[in-house]
Amino acid sequence: MDNARPPWARRRHDAAGGGWATAPAPGSRPRGRLPWRSTLAVAVLVTVGSNAAAHGQTDRVPLDPLGHALLLAGAVLLLFRHRFPRATAVGTAACCAAYFTAGYPYGPVFVTLALGAFAAIVAGHRVVAWCAVGGVWLLHLLVAHWLYRWLPPYLGPAPWTQELVVTAWVAAVLAASELVRVRREQLARTRAERAAAERRRADEERLRIARELHDVLAHSISVINVHAGVGLALLDSDPEQARTALTTIKAASKEALGEVRQVLDTLRSPGDAPRAPAPGLDRLTELTEQARGAGLAVDVTTEGDAVALPPGTDLAAFRIVQEALTNIVRHSGSRTARVRLRYAPGALEIRVDDDGPATVGAEQPTGGNGLAGMRERAAALGGTIEAGPRPDGGFRVLARVPLTVGGRAVPEEES
Repeated sequence: MDNARPPWARRRHDAAGGGWATAPAPGSRPRGRLPWRSTLAVAVLVTVGSNAAAHGQTDRVPLDPLGHALLLAGAVLLLFRHRFPRATAVGTAACCAAYFTAGYPYGPVFVTLALGAFAAIVAGHRVVAWCAVGGVWLLHLLVAHWLYRWLPPYLGPAPWTQELVVTAWVAAVLAASELVRVRREQLARTRAERAAAERRRADEERLRIARELHDVLAHSISVINVHAGVGLALLDSDPEQARTALTTIKAASKEALGEVRQVLDTLRSPGDAPRAPAPGLDRLTELTEQARGAGLAVDVTTEGDAVALPPGTDLAAFRIVQEALTNIVRHSGSRTARVRLRYAPGALEIRVDDDGPATVGAEQPTGGNGLAGMRERAAALGGTIEAGPRPDGGFRVLARVPLTVGGRAVPEEES
């Protein structure tokens, strides 16, 4: 249909003005500039070429001021072929039709018609361009074989072999225009797909960094918050215990700053390897010690034969346990937690239990960002997370992370 737009003509949001605008065609000129240089070259070509061609066509009407005006009018219309492609196609066709009807010599006047149709087809206005060129071709047939009796130069009908040449020229112009249009749409589609892939990768990287920062800060700040409360409570009655709490706060904050710095380093130098290895289950003892310092006793058991985990899986398993313990510290009144790691064939199962109950006024952990982050980590590796209250009270987080995908090791997660 006439108003169908190619892919590059999709509406895009203008961030500066807050409105919507139509994206320009790939390779097209900016809308604010007129192609006056190429238009001037076409005007010279059409005028000089038509005068030269007129010398060999004694059976046609000699060029007069009206003929030159029609030539120049068709060329001048090409100035607006990028801004108003439909009007340009119709206008150049009208000038060309009037030129032939008046009996002026054949020549490069066809160039203006071809360029007008080309601009309209490339801009997506195919019906207008085809109708404009087809109308000129049909009018030429009528003039050359039926209307010649009433029109100059009052000669007999034109030979049909001439129409074969004209028909072939029209078909070539339309076919070339369609090929260029299809090629531009393919290039625009490729660019759009590449841009969408880049945006998707950027979104995934942003989510990964947000997840890392949340896991690091939520755990460390929860530990700091608990010890700050202990320190404030014992500052006067038991200064030594208050000192121990402050020491724990210092260690937890130092570790959190180190991990945050590691995440931020990946933003500053995306091509460089991280300076410190990503945390894994080998640091589970440190994690339980931090939880114990926050008043949570953690019992860790391992079932099955432990295997070396791919770095991405190792990091995800550590973060899942870390976030589960953080939720217990923040939301549960239980002072004990049980962590079970089960190495099943081709998968690692992680179960974290607490006996509850939920602390008064605490938010349900099922709606926070922590569990969402755990689910995202597990889903990225093809695994699952189940979290919710246990029938006998307390809360359980159960994760299953595959160690292979389609027979291949789980790819490493950037960190």
